[in-house]
Amino acid sequence: MQDRFPAQERFSDGAQYIAGRLTKGTSGAAHTVVDPATGEEVLTYELAGAGDVDAAVAAARAAFTGWSAATPGERSDALHRFAAVLADRAEDLARAESLQCGKPLKLTREFDVPGTIDNTSFFAGAARHLAGQSAGEYSGDHTSYVRREPIGVVGSIAPWNYPLQMAAWKILPAIAAGNTIVLKPAELTPLTSLLFAQAATEAGIPDGVVNIVTGTGRTAGEHLVGHPDVAMTSFTGSTAVGKRVAEVATATVKRLHLELGGKAPLLVFDDADLEAAANGAVAGALINTGQDCTAATRAYVQRPLYEAFVERTAALMETVRVGDPFAPGTDLGPLVSHLQRDRVAAFVDRARGYARVVTGGEAPQGELKNGAYYLPTLIAGAAQDSEVVQSEIFGPVLVVLPFDGDDEGIALANDTPYGLAASAWTRDVFRANRATREIKAGCVWINDHIPIISEMPHGGYKASGFGKDMSAYSFEEYTQVKHVMFDNTAVARKPWHRTVFGDS
Repeated sequence: MQDRFPAQERFSDGAQYIAGRLTKGTSGAAHTVVDPATGEEVLTYELAGAGDVDAAVAAARAAFTGWSAATPGERSDALHRFAAVLADRAEDLARAESLQCGKPLKLTREFDVPGTIDNTSFFAGAARHLAGQSAGEYSGDHTSYVRREPIGVVGSIAPWNYPLQMAAWKILPAIAAGNTIVLKPAELTPLTSLLFAQAATEAGIPDGVVNIVTGTGRTAGEHLVGHPDVAMTSFTGSTAVGKRVAEVATATVKRLHLELGGKAPLLVFDDADLEAAANGAVAGALINTGQDCTAATRAYVQRPLYEAFVERTAALMETVRVGDPFAPGTDLGPLVSHLQRDRVAAFVDRARGYARVVTGGEAPQGELKNGAYYLPTLIAGAAQDSEVVQSEIFGPVLVVLPFDGDDEGIALANDTPYGLAASAWTRDVFRANRATREIKAGCVWINDHIPIISEMPHGGYKASGFGKDMSAYSFEEYTQVKHVMFDNTAVARKPWHRTVFGDS
């Protein structure tokens, strides 16, 4: 176990990061981070209480005046330094993420950490391009222009499935635009959010610009969302919790950004490359052990390819190597916790009553029995209105259903409350274009599933929330627009004044 991240040593001063330093929580309650691969304790820390949230918000509010007044170039330079510090700490970040989440090292080394560094570099450049509408004389007698200004203190809540990347998606656009932030990571997975904040300080970003409070949603989260000095809330998580966040946020009429659940369809037309579609389905369904709101969860396959797709996808799933995240060759690690593993298993067990488990459907035994592992699982024969088709399972489970005509396939793809992501597989450009037009989702991939890039927005339709992460579009969430208008006439009595006094 010597190659795992030394969390207890690195966070001996506490798991809160307020005004540029680690400190202990004051809620009076403790939490233990557990390695989901082994069930062993990783870090025990004091949870944040309301007083810690107040201290973090006060630090962010104090830092806002100076940080918001910094020039775009100064903020850009700080973010470039930030990216360099993160690159220097890449291996620490990868190991900490693998330890707390159970992600295979190849995933954290090749996806989570490089993606975070790239996001940081992107926002370093984007900080210098906070453009408003150009000046113009729209009324004839006045010159108008638009300013984009920071909102203030942002209070964000991030989930446990991508702790490092979600910290980056929340923090980077906020501070690039001149805001300051208090982030509450999931109490299960605080390690990389804390490392991220420490790297910001090392890069010279002023104390108080980035703060971390690690506590429960009911205590720290609700207090942060409802805090009167927090001007905006950004939340990523389940739709059910997102509704509660919205309820609390509206009491203080703050800006709200929600990235919620998903149930992404993978739509395979009868002219698709079967091998590409099956490989894409397995990779898209199993990335991060299926704990991804954009993961492929519902494969709809046109009937001529259906049986071959089920057979090939099951065969590919059986080649995926489940094991210790730190062991060379591991493809799939455990779920984030035993509780989550049991939740996934319960979905599959209930499905046995109305569908067929083609492969998987159980926890491995032997040397993996103490971890939160679950085998890659393919389910066929479920009805469209069944639980495994309609509900977010958030595990390594793919459900496959047949369809006949193109109209039916697109209708089935849209037939859940969610609309975060989808993919369509076809060699026909007209089918592909129709799918991108008619599937109601914030992202539609053609002949691939999952890739994201810093330059493009991420966000959903319907019950998957609203607002965008990443890309320049995220600045629409983290800035407020101000119209400025100058009179050009220099006359005391304007023509429109006659509507109040005098005659025309």
